[in-house]
Amino acid sequence: MAVFEMAGASADRIHVNRLVNGEVSLGDYHIMAVPGGFSFGDHLGSGRLMGNRLRFGLREQVSDFVRAGKPVIGICNGFQVLVKMGLLPGDDEVSLTQTASLALNDSGHYENRWATLEFDADSPCIWTKGITRMRVPVRHGEGKFVTDDRKLLDRWAESGQLVARYVDP
Repeated sequence: MAVFEMAGASADRIHVNRLVNGEVSLGDYHIMAVPGGFSFGDHLGSGRLMGNRLRFGLREQVSDFVRAGKPVIGICNGFQVLVKMGLLPGDDEVSLTQTASLALNDSGHYENRWATLEFDADSPCIWTKGITRMRVPVRHGEGKFVTDDRKLLDRWAESGQLVARYVDP
């Protein structure tokens, strides 16, 4: 929340249950940010349970939000949630059908280190405009982005949806 407030926005922390129960409407907001934090302890896979909670509990709200062109960001586990709910990497039509996942790291264990990311300068992603490289802390057991359809991966790369890649410093 602090980063949005530092940029001059007003930010509210809303528990997902308040959205699912109808106490609060996602449509009343301009940005949806899904934070990190090992949702549901990451039991059954990183972001899977929260992804399903959002996909099935907020399908219409999330679909309407994205169709309205409002930005969405997932930080750490939040990114895993967005992938598992089928929102990312995203297509022209919002289907909330999972087409990718995050698998166990190639190392076979939890990674806790600094890594260098390189960003696609041609990507339409608003969150990375003007950023070419960045050193970031990585802390995850499931950080390998995968899909079983090579054509999808090629299409995402061509359309600038694979925004960041790990590179050697």
